[in-house]
Amino acid sequence: MSPSSPSRILIIGSLNTDLTTLTPRLPRAGETLTATSFRTGCGGKGANQAVACARASRRRPPPPADPRNVSNSSSHDSDDVNVQVSMVGAVGSDTYGTQLLNELSGNGIDVSGISVHENVPTGVAVIIVESSTGENRILVIPGANALVTFDNLVPPLPELVVLQLEIPLQIVLAVMRAARQQGVDVLLNPAPAVELPVEALQGLGHLVMNESEASILSGGVPDSEEADSDMALQSALRKFSDLAVQQTIITLGAEGVAYSTGQGSFARLAAEEVDKVIDTTAAGDTFVGTYAVEVVKWKREQGEGTFDLRKAVGKANRAAARTVQRKGAMESIPWVDEV
Repeated sequence: MSPSSPSRILIIGSLNTDLTTLTPRLPRAGETLTATSFRTGCGGKGANQAVACARASRRRPPPPADPRNVSNSSSHDSDDVNVQVSMVGAVGSDTYGTQLLNELSGNGIDVSGISVHENVPTGVAVIIVESSTGENRILVIPGANALVTFDNLVPPLPELVVLQLEIPLQIVLAVMRAARQQGVDVLLNPAPAVELPVEALQGLGHLVMNESEASILSGGVPDSEEADSDMALQSALRKFSDLAVQQTIITLGAEGVAYSTGQGSFARLAAEEVDKVIDTTAAGDTFVGTYAVEVVKWKREQGEGTFDLRKAVGKANRAAARTVQRKGAMESIPWVDEV
């Protein structure tokens, strides 16, 4: 790769408009409860992860009206990483779809691979956030996300493809097969989790998931008070190592992160301390995007050397900690100089 050419990350996934309600608690069955606030915003796991990749590779742009900060926007800043982020997905020809395309473009993301469909609504996510804990519950209406298509990876090939499971599973599996055939590294975030064919995971480069997703994929990870059990986590992670997954990461919320390599090593990293958890909605997507940039940064700088998994997990952990201290999904994702 030429030093002047960008590293390429391709995200293939969902684009949604988030309809978020903040409430002191969840209403009981049959109960009407007055909520604290309501807002709309851009989201979807694919779009969030694309924005997280873009922001993890560059500094926050200065306000256009402030000429004193013009120099900060230079792509040669020490914090910036030469990364081109592209996205493949689908939206409807409605206001929500236009807003998503504008938001992604505004973050420097190539949206030429996003198709726009007439008479089909853009995907929507209904999000309820409890103000006391910052925990969320999400209902997704796929809309145009169900129409995502894939033919093949075309040159210039990306250094990394990032996938989730909010688009049709057959598309995800087709992308994984094509990437394997063409020697392209893949990061899979299996959310929302479903059982996957064993062959889909065999030899996978990067598997990043939370404890409930790991439980579904492995049948062996606790998603309750036992989540901090090293023995239980090692048992689950070993199942993925046995499938030759090269890097496996399980995010555990307030309990931190557990991870292992294909060689079977196991480690834990504590959660970053935060003043107050406001909203956890995009924390996982921030983690994935930041980690993805660390992967391609390593590929550019060290080639075939040993990947410093702990360093990458630590950077992603810090970025996610910034996200949970802010409201919203996409708007809460930090830039590289904020981590």
